[in-house]
Amino acid sequence: MSKIDELIAKYCPNGVEYKELGKVCKFQRGNSITQNDVTEGDVPVIAGGQKPSYYHNKSNRTGETIAVSSSGAYAGFVSYWTIPVFLSDSFSVNPDMELLTPKYVYYFLKHNQEKIHNTKRGSGVPHVHGSSIAKLLIPIPPLPVQQEIVNILDKFTKLEAKLETELEEELKARRKQYEYYRNRLLSATEVNGKWLMNGVEVEWKTLEEVFYIKNGYTPSKSKSEYWENGTIPWFRMEDIRQNGRILSDSIQHITPDAVKGNGLFPANSIIVATTATIGEHALIIVDSLANQQFTFLTKRELFNEKINMKFFHYFMFIIDEWCKNNTNTASFPSVDMRKFKKYLIPIPPLSEQERIVEILDKFDSLVNDISIGLPAEIEARRKQYEYYRSKLLSFKPK
Repeated sequence: MSKIDELIAKYCPNGVEYKELGKVCKFQRGNSITQNDVTEGDVPVIAGGQKPSYYHNKSNRTGETIAVSSSGAYAGFVSYWTIPVFLSDSFSVNPDMELLTPKYVYYFLKHNQEKIHNTKRGSGVPHVHGSSIAKLLIPIPPLPVQQEIVNILDKFTKLEAKLETELEEELKARRKQYEYYRNRLLSATEVNGKWLMNGVEVEWKTLEEVFYIKNGYTPSKSKSEYWENGTIPWFRMEDIRQNGRILSDSIQHITPDAVKGNGLFPANSIIVATTATIGEHALIIVDSLANQQFTFLTKRELFNEKINMKFFHYFMFIIDEWCKNNTNTASFPSVDMRKFKKYLIPIPPLSEQERIVEILDKFDSLVNDISIGLPAEIEARRKQYEYYRSKLLSFKPK
């Protein structure tokens, strides 16, 4: 019999009581703060993301802190801190210490992370509040049982982190290898006065010759009719971070009333970040809009039969790096759009583009597909951890 089984047999052989989280924990909102209000320091500011937004010189929480992000794409994300932190666009979960240990509550909330994410409400910017999770039923075994569960899950967490780090390093090496071969396949070299890509002659065109180049925009947040019950995809950087570089839907949506006179950007356009987080792109396979951080590249009619957009999507990784090194920094970092429009791209025959796409699709799947190779092993480790966590946090009701 394991130690946890012995403790359960000793302290709660007939099961445990379940209570609503809101009856055994208090929820305390953070304090609003913007980056302009921050004095640089080493205290993490916990806002709406998965990582600290920035660092301040003072805290508003000390000791063990369970934080839940309040708004944005990651609203509901649960984190645990043992150092002083400053909670901004988030709230803390403070358990009744006579009944619950904080780390046990944290593991319970992480076990219910998906449920918490699903409580998000709001048409424009989604929100999660303390009231959103107050009805969750938490099992309350005696404190010695809770502590042993925490000890076991701490060990599992460290082991999982170690294994994941090793696998991530291997995956990183594979991606580097993939990037090398991708860049080789997409490079054109001059041979006897001709420019060749993989032995096939190319023609050179500027971006503005091949594409309509226009900026995205953000409809007014103050007009609810632009956002409520929206069905039109409206892309932001969070969409790329969460869902990858070939996108058919967005996290947030807008209504037809929000669309300006020129209409939507057509499917099979590229969005590329030309301000803020510069040098990230995605292929959008649905009619859509995006915020002003992105510039849309939409094929001109003359090139409809000359450019495979999947080929150009792969070539965009080269342009991404160029963008990072060609910025104006007068007030706000942005790509030098004059140079961007004049950027020369090599265009091989369509048959060669399709051959390159076929090769790179296979490489891409090997490196990134969740069902193949190392990513699948990483996912299997996570599922194994989640299974044991679920077993440890399941009790017979009293």
